[in-house]
Amino acid sequence: MTTASTYAEFAVREAHGVSPTYERLAFAVSRDAALLARLGTLPPAKRQPNLLFGVVRLLGGPVEDPAAFRDYALTHWARVEAEIRARVTQTNEAGRCAVLLPALTALPQPLALLEVGASAGLCLYPDRYAYRYGDHLVGAGEPVLDCRLTGLAPPVVLPRVVWRAGLDLNPLDVRDPADLAWLDALIWPEHTHRRARLRAAAAVAAADPPRLVRGDLVDDLPALAARAPAEATLVVFHSSVLYHVPPPRRAEFTELVRRLPGHWIANEAPAVLPHAGMPEPRGEALYHLLALDGRPLAWTRQHGQELIWFGPLLG
Repeated sequence: MTTASTYAEFAVREAHGVSPTYERLAFAVSRDAALLARLGTLPPAKRQPNLLFGVVRLLGGPVEDPAAFRDYALTHWARVEAEIRARVTQTNEAGRCAVLLPALTALPQPLALLEVGASAGLCLYPDRYAYRYGDHLVGAGEPVLDCRLTGLAPPVVLPRVVWRAGLDLNPLDVRDPADLAWLDALIWPEHTHRRARLRAAAAVAAADPPRLVRGDLVDDLPALAARAPAEATLVVFHSSVLYHVPPPRRAEFTELVRRLPGHWIANEAPAVLPHAGMPEPRGEALYHLLALDGRPLAWTRQHGQELIWFGPLLG
């Protein structure tokens, strides 16, 4: 895909109906020769909309008005480019726990959680948050994660987690104001509920920091998995991570994770991680595919706001 088509597709598939600001901005960038030329000097992985928009927000630039955004980005391109080259998108959306919860509660308890691409580890606390599926509430913690659920009865209990660890090439620490500011900048402008959710989830993690290991998802996964307690069910999971990984390396990872003891939960775009037997993708909007041990279970939205179950019942 060209950079222009990447931005246009982002506007249609990801931002439409979710962030009017980023929809307008992405369409504007897709038609702007000067911005596209600047982006073209970057490595392909550094041209993505979330990274550019997040960096401009981090630097205090405007994103609500495309013309003002353009002027800021071009005028301050040296600073913008330096931040883009130094950073990766590490959206740490605790709301994704809401789409993972049915699978987690169906597995033999207690659990040892190992997240690949953990960022600051906020998705390692599914047992500490509360969830609202329609008018059904489970759990009593903060934040409360709202999720539209169809095709499956809501979970009635939380998982029992006795060990949690994360693996990331650049782990973040929510106790570090600079790391927290980057996570905040990655939240889309209108999403004040997600910003409040980030602060509440960060407080949970700061009170009981997770074990976060700097490492590669293939080279360093077996050693970290071996540290999980033998009496717990190991669950290796990841959500919206593998698009960062080149396809050959993805294949190595999936082959490796299938050989590990325990279970594997994936929540990725179907084009990034296809599974045998998955149904046709749903329309133009971007849905991720939730799978357990390679078996497709449900469609999910990228921030955990919706779960559409089609697979076999668990438990």
